[in-house]
Amino acid sequence: MPEIRTKRVYADPDGDRAADGYRIFIDRLWPRGESKAAFHYDLWAKDIAPSAELREWFHADRADRWDEFARRYYAELQANPSALKLRESIAGQNLVTLLYGSKDTVHNNAVVLARFLRQ
Repeated sequence: MPEIRTKRVYADPDGDRAADGYRIFIDRLWPRGESKAAFHYDLWAKDIAPSAELREWFHADRADRWDEFARRYYAELQANPSALKLRESIAGQNLVTLLYGSKDTVHNNAVVLARFLRQ
């Protein structure tokens, strides 16, 4: 199993891109202000992002809904064949960096996805 890190899309790659390993952008929507030519990622896995309904529900009250969001998103991942395939496909990597757009570095979908991928 690779080492799995999380990082905001807006953070520069550490040193050179190789320092981040295999970079997976995990949001459904393209990050605001990022050009496709300048944004460095190896895979855009938008089909494993939280459902639109779950994302909108969570953003309405982030402070009080984190635990329930994490539970619901984890359940979505378990039922998502693309998430299960991603887990298998990264097995040969040494380092994977999950890229997300949220300003909150503690309460976001990358945190839940990283836990799912480590299982």
